[in-house]
Amino acid sequence: MSSTAFAGRRRAPALAALVAATLAIAVSGARAESGHNSAAASMNHKQLVFHDGMRKLWEDHITWTRLAIVSFAAGAPDLPATETRLLRNQTDIGNAVKPYYGRAAGNRLTALLKDHILGAVALLQAAKAGDQTMIKQRSDEWYANGRQIADFLHKANPHNWPRSDLRAMMKTHLDQTLAEATHRLQGNYAADIADYERIHRHILEMADTLSAGIIAQFPSRFR
Repeated sequence: MSSTAFAGRRRAPALAALVAATLAIAVSGARAESGHNSAAASMNHKQLVFHDGMRKLWEDHITWTRLAIVSFAAGAPDLPATETRLLRNQTDIGNAVKPYYGRAAGNRLTALLKDHILGAVALLQAAKAGDQTMIKQRSDEWYANGRQIADFLHKANPHNWPRSDLRAMMKTHLDQTLAEATHRLQGNYAADIADYERIHRHILEMADTLSAGIIAQFPSRFR
């Protein structure tokens, strides 16, 4: 038997597992999207535009984060340009809430989100170096920043954004992003891709929570 044929047989179970996982992700995503479509159908034009705009901002957040992770792991020359675009997204998110919470609040959210990105970079650097002490320190700082973001948003809209819910959402986002980065650095690309699929589904839920909260808090702005 040729080595090529043997390699093909060894890959078959792994390929089957990957296909099964992909199908499961697709089914889960289809169910989530069906629920989203039902909610979107009840929105008026202003609400839908805002809802879709919030989704786009947070999809940009995870897309450019992923591209930065990929470039960092590979030592690619596009990393500085990718990081610049990723940081610009944090400004875009802050600007999106300024019409509702004011310039100072929007700038504060941007600052917290930029710390979120820079903290992720510091954690990646520690992980790539294999420095366990620094990994622990940077991880603690990163998760503390995630709680700060959740608490800041809760304070802006306490009725629609419960602190516990936002903290749980931010922790899930950080957990999933950390798994994605870890698998990418390890060269476990199948797991890395599955991580991103989970991140994408979750960030859309988070974006919908944020847009729904603002619409509920400022109903007259969306008539």
